[in-house]
Amino acid sequence: MEIVVLTGAGISTESGLGTFRDADGLWTHYDLNDVATAEGFGRDPALVHDFYNARRANCADAAPNAAHNALANLEKSATHNLTIVTQNVDDLHERAGSRTVIHMHGTLTGALCAACQHRWRAPLVMDPTDLCPRCATPATRPDVVWFGEIPYQMDRISELVAASDIFAAIGTSAEVYPAAGLVELAGGETLELNLEPSARTNSFDRRRFGPATEIVPEWVVELTG
Repeated sequence: MEIVVLTGAGISTESGLGTFRDADGLWTHYDLNDVATAEGFGRDPALVHDFYNARRANCADAAPNAAHNALANLEKSATHNLTIVTQNVDDLHERAGSRTVIHMHGTLTGALCAACQHRWRAPLVMDPTDLCPRCATPATRPDVVWFGEIPYQMDRISELVAASDIFAAIGTSAEVYPAAGLVELAGGETLELNLEPSARTNSFDRRRFGPATEIVPEWVVELTG
């Protein structure tokens, strides 16, 4: 059985990583136009690096929760082929043991040269003076997809979703496109697992609501017996 799971910020909330919609989250102290756009990076790269350095440190202190662990266990099932497509830039899926993970919005653990597009593993702290290891240009940025940029591997993601027997969306608000439209491409059964109904909840065949650490392990047990 082919299963594609789309995860959003809600799956990592119980690990201490809030969403930018949280009332007192990290995002509330910054203007998104300043720290999550290419234009903002051009204006003040130091501010952008400070913001992502804080997010990277926050991520490093977090640990995978029961929902991440349950999906890692599902991947080990002999009767299911699981692909995780995540909107999250944290690496909690990988640290839980998942191996087939597509980061459509990039990852905090990656660095990208804005001049030559070279990629490498990011240090815990990045600085505007950091040189690209390939072209030696001081144009390094976090390898994350900012507002106005195209998410990574969308063609592959669309093909996987269309060929899936089950498409499940976990912890996503369904307000950010193109991820929000993936349910319309699904070739099989669709399921929403969320703390509360999303903006696209009526597009799913089935819905289950509650904390991710409770409903995701329950769902995986049902699938694996």
